[in-house]
Amino acid sequence: MPHAQINGVDLFYDEAGAGEPILFHHGYTGSHDGWEGVVERLRDRFRCIVMDCRGAGDSAQPADGYTIDQYALDVVGMADHLGLERVAYVGHSMGGLIGMWLGLEHARRLTKLVLVAPAPADGIRRDPADRERARALWIGRERDTMIHERTVTAARSVSEEQIVGSIDRALSVSEGHYEESWRSMEQTRIGERLGEIQTPTLMIAAAADDLLPGNLDDFRRLGNATLHVFSRVSHGIPREVPSALSRVLADFMEHGVVIPATLRERLQDAPARGVRG
Repeated sequence: MPHAQINGVDLFYDEAGAGEPILFHHGYTGSHDGWEGVVERLRDRFRCIVMDCRGAGDSAQPADGYTIDQYALDVVGMADHLGLERVAYVGHSMGGLIGMWLGLEHARRLTKLVLVAPAPADGIRRDPADRERARALWIGRERDTMIHERTVTAARSVSEEQIVGSIDRALSVSEGHYEESWRSMEQTRIGERLGEIQTPTLMIAAAADDLLPGNLDDFRRLGNATLHVFSRVSHGIPREVPSALSRVLADFMEHGVVIPATLRERLQDAPARGVRG
């Protein structure tokens, strides 16, 4: 398995295909595995790169660095390692929040930005009792319960192998990743700055996801963005609808942001045609 020494940490990465480069980043307690169904559908047209952040997946587990800004620096470091001056970035959940930070602090390194059910720009919110229960399951290694709950709460059918794999990955993350990443997502406050992001951006949300209201709020504040919402899909968009997601990503890579203002500009640039009387 390929690894790169990025900011002092061995980070896993892999790539497939050729063409315009896209770097895919997983969410909280996730790993590159979640992008398999998407990569296999896009590798014929794009250079698809996946990576695991520090403390997760097949990357090393250092003692520190589990913050959104450090994760963004690790993405930049990975792009440097691969010789990529600019890259399209696709981030799911926590990876989407990392993408917002990249759009604010490292915009020159991005060609396009895709936020897939991102953690909210002004801090993730969860009932303290729910968070504590989830934490207790993770600490107690309650694997069967976690698998059952992940299965029941998926809006679309996901294979047992994928669900088991995702839970095993979640149980394997470092304590620093589990605790500090969540704290960083809670403490992030960048909503007022989202209008600064001028990189062509696609916000992807899911109608059966608790994060939908926050995603829509953040979309309205983005500086140059379009929106796609999946019906009857929950938070695990890359696993629940990999084929549909791949089509949406490919369309955005080709056409970029198309909104009413874009269409009005197209009309203004079109040659004038006379009106028959």
